[in-house]
Amino acid sequence: MDLFDNPFRALGATPRDDRRRIMELADEGALLLEPQECSEARSILTMPRKRLEAELAWLPGLGPKKASEVLAVVESNPSGLFSLDNILPVVRCNAVAAAISRSNFTQPRIMSDWLLELSWAFQDVEPEPLRRVINEERVVSGFSEITDISVVEAGISERRRYYRQVMKSALNKMKSKDLIEAITVTVEKATELGEAPGPKLLGDLVESYEVEAQVFLAREGENITLLVDRVEEALELGVGDADLEPIIDRLCEVTRNWDFVAQPIQVIQKSRGLPHEASREAAYPVRALAITLNNDFAKLELAKKITEMLQEVFAEVVDVAERTAEDAGALDDLAEQRERLIQDAARQEKEWQKEITFEAEVGAIFKNKLRISPDGIEWKGQKIQLDDVSGVRWGGVSRSVNGISSGTTYTIMLFSRNQSMEIELKNESTYSSFVDRLWRSVGVRLLTEFLNSLRAGQKFHLGPVTVTDQGLELSRRGLLSKGGSQFCQWRELITWTANGAFHISHKDDKKLVASLSYLDVSNVHILQAAMSILFKQGGKRISSILN
Repeated sequence: MDLFDNPFRALGATPRDDRRRIMELADEGALLLEPQECSEARSILTMPRKRLEAELAWLPGLGPKKASEVLAVVESNPSGLFSLDNILPVVRCNAVAAAISRSNFTQPRIMSDWLLELSWAFQDVEPEPLRRVINEERVVSGFSEITDISVVEAGISERRRYYRQVMKSALNKMKSKDLIEAITVTVEKATELGEAPGPKLLGDLVESYEVEAQVFLAREGENITLLVDRVEEALELGVGDADLEPIIDRLCEVTRNWDFVAQPIQVIQKSRGLPHEASREAAYPVRALAITLNNDFAKLELAKKITEMLQEVFAEVVDVAERTAEDAGALDDLAEQRERLIQDAARQEKEWQKEITFEAEVGAIFKNKLRISPDGIEWKGQKIQLDDVSGVRWGGVSRSVNGISSGTTYTIMLFSRNQSMEIELKNESTYSSFVDRLWRSVGVRLLTEFLNSLRAGQKFHLGPVTVTDQGLELSRRGLLSKGGSQFCQWRELITWTANGAFHISHKDDKKLVASLSYLDVSNVHILQAAMSILFKQGGKRISSILN
């Protein structure tokens, strides 16, 4: 019942008028107003059970003059209601509700002020003080007093439903975006962003709002799920970041839209110390996607974008906020770690480039430049890129004339798919320096590729030897030997170096032996390095040294 539709106002009566006076006012009013309206007003005010509804919807405790002033304020200066004092909470509620009904608010924050005024005023409405004031007026008017407090409590509950409807009707006059903002601002102010309990009338309003928002939230929730699925499918197909980012941007936009509508519900639930299940259902699949992006696909920046969005929009959902905060912290740590790794890698790359760079002038009269650097290996007008080198050989041969040493010739051979390069040196220092750079720049890569290929099941033929991950095949030698070959496990072998070759033999059967010349067979040094590491570490598979 609205204040201006109240039977007391219709007849010009007061709660202190007796039955006879009400009858007179009804008769007088029938001459000027609708007789039926006056008859109904008289019936309500003269029947104690019906009268209570009108009393609760009127201005209990106010005399005729004060009541007229309040009605005038509602009609001509509604904002003046905020400064009214010395009135019962229910009087304030009825006056504010009447002002809200007659206004057409368009600004969310102004609407919020009125919603808060009504909500907090109703919070102070108590049955016993109200019963006492109504009974005082009934004693004067001659109507029977209210003895059952539950009757007043039931009447207050009815007013509570009415006030909620007044607020809903006023909000429904606004644009959808403004309506949501008005409720959100009201809830955030009333609950201190969910940190304190809010007024119960506002809780009623939000519960009603939640029911009406379900269709939108369900539809947008489905869109969130579809977009998460699209991102996951794109990841499985190996789609690049440039194509993933628009889908993720759309996912963030839809999630924000969902949260904008759900915000007042989230805040009121937080103020009650309760989780918002719908927010969990919307947030956790998106959170899981961020984890997948980082953990399974190393897409840290995209994962951070989603996590930062979740932190922003689900700040009011405690458990979601806590988990996304942990995720954000972990991602920040990973970002810092990655940055350090990038810096370390750049520094190491720079150091590596410096370490592998070597240049020397070769020749006593006619000089030839020998150079190795990240740009490749250069010798006598030839150039091979480091990554193109697939085979290496190097070694030295001592020369003598009539038993007198004439020096050592050092030879380095490089092979790629399209060319080969042979370098001859006399200077041991130049040779050692170049081979050291060659091993760092090419040898380590060839060793890693060799071991990975063996792990994948590939076999290599180095001279007379067939190499597998589990061991190698050796041929049997000797005049009385029947020939043939035998597979030997790594633990059954021994190695040594002599006469410019790498020798491999069975520990117990010396006729099972192979000699691999450093200058005649490519990548002997690679096999030798791998076997040396394996013998130190132990293991059944030579590729295990990668671990």
